[in-house]
Amino acid sequence: MVSWLGEKLVAYNMKRLNAGDPKPTLRMEAEGVTLHFPGDSTWSGVFRGKREVRSWLERFARVKLQIFADEVIVKGWPWSQTICVRGHDHLDSPSGERIYENRYVIWGRLAWGKMQEYEVYEDTQKAKALDDWLAVHEPVAA
Repeated sequence: MVSWLGEKLVAYNMKRLNAGDPKPTLRMEAEGVTLHFPGDSTWSGVFRGKREVRSWLERFARVKLQIFADEVIVKGWPWSQTICVRGHDHLDSPSGERIYENRYVIWGRLAWGKMQEYEVYEDTQKAKALDDWLAVHEPVAA
């Protein structure tokens, strides 16, 4: 039951993010949230607090990356839950060419429905290749 509800919530948040609206995702973030994004790209880093994560998500939406959850698992008590999301994301050019495609796993910790900390695992070389394309095509580099 908890995983089913988590899947519905994550799917809704991702649908809104795909449409350019990071607010539903941000509502699930605790004020002191920490996002870990490993690698050596402009997406990489440790983002602490809602303000830093907001900037990261706003860039994600501005670039028009599309993200989808294939599977969501939530376990634990409401005050101490683990969430795992396995999925895929991509970016198409304005002409419809697939510029970027990747698979990811998000591993996180929730307390009372608020994301406390999470880490994204994906092919970091693909994220770096996306940087090369964005260096030419992204209107405002983050």
